[in-house]
Amino acid sequence: MVNTLGASASMGLDLELDDLWVSIGDKEVLKGVTLKVAPGEVHAIMGPNGSGKTTLASTIMGKPGYKITRGTIRLGGVDLTSLPTYERARLGLFLISQYPGELVGVSFFDLVREVDKLGLTSAEITRASIEREAIAIGLSKELLYRSVNVGFSGGEKKRAETLQLATFGTRMAVLDEIDSGLDIDALRDVARSLARMVSETNIGVVAITHYSRLLKELKPDFVHVFANGSIQRTGDVDLAFELERTGYKEVSA
Repeated sequence: MVNTLGASASMGLDLELDDLWVSIGDKEVLKGVTLKVAPGEVHAIMGPNGSGKTTLASTIMGKPGYKITRGTIRLGGVDLTSLPTYERARLGLFLISQYPGELVGVSFFDLVREVDKLGLTSAEITRASIEREAIAIGLSKELLYRSVNVGFSGGEKKRAETLQLATFGTRMAVLDEIDSGLDIDALRDVARSLARMVSETNIGVVAITHYSRLLKELKPDFVHVFANGSIQRTGDVDLAFELERTGYKEVSA
């Protein structure tokens, strides 16, 4: 399927984490994370609860309260370490959080107009093309005219966030348990849409997940096992299936 939003090819940028250490208050959560995600690559991160996966996603996006004590984050060679969240977004970084927020009184098209002022949307974007993309993702176009995520089901929120990702000039996507709360149909639609974006626009993806079911559609190039604040093991998609059989006891010890 052709990308209805007309995003240009080769949009992706390298994301590089170099010896990243992060604290929340007095607690050290990330302990020397090193990772490089190239354009067009999908990296899955799996690990037990409390291992630091959401802290990793939040730190990459620049969420307040996460203190980098050592190391760097770079996107396309630009040091993000001290940049505020909105500057990271301007560079093409996009985060889909586990629990997307609600924007009362702001429709999807209101949001598009504001983002367009920053020059982050494609010149070819039209209301009709957005509606077509929404339908392709499985999101009712009527929801585009309502307040963003207000009264949406869990699946509708994740579809709506995926539509934003497709619309707002994303060059590197970080997905924090995007499969959480999705039924089988919604998971398939979202994963296939993401895979299409990787193929057509060459974005990179960091997908944090507990389950291999997302990866059956998204097809990661690498799977990383995350525990105790760092990457403990790396493999291909077979590693995800192994983890579902064996659990995380060995890597969490």
